[in-house]
Amino acid sequence: MLPAARALIAELDAETPATRRVPERVPEDRFDWRPHPRSMSAGQLAKPVAPTPGRLARMAKMDGMDVATRPSEYESCRSRDALLASLDVSVAAARDFLAGLDEARADAIWRLTFGDREIFAIPRLAVMRTMCFNHWYHHRGELVVYLRLLDVPVPIVYGRSADENPFAQTVAPR
Repeated sequence: MLPAARALIAELDAETPATRRVPERVPEDRFDWRPHPRSMSAGQLAKPVAPTPGRLARMAKMDGMDVATRPSEYESCRSRDALLASLDVSVAAARDFLAGLDEARADAIWRLTFGDREIFAIPRLAVMRTMCFNHWYHHRGELVVYLRLLDVPVPIVYGRSADENPFAQTVAPR
């Protein structure tokens, strides 16, 4: 296995538990809540958090993607259980994709376009680093803000949160 792919798999394995803790907390009865009229609902935001690694691994198998043909809105998730099950499937798909990359395929250029206009062209492995992992962390962070606004205890992502402290014996009061 390529050393860079091995490093990304290790990062995926390290980030998955923290990522899982965030959508686990979104109350199913608040999936329709949104902090602003132009914002996604909590369910719409939670939905892409789970399948991002697998979805982007499938995209990275292609030679590129035209975002002009992609939907501009996300569906809302229907249940927390389905959301978390899709996270497990997604992470497994990303692991399999990364483990199967050879050097030529990893280094091959992948293009993001909008119709005839090229947005960027980067090596396939960089697609996983930037579009997959960074995109995943971005949506996870947004969802953490939603949890705070919903007055749901924010889980530990890195270090501690105002609600959980892995270094203390007790959880902070709400």
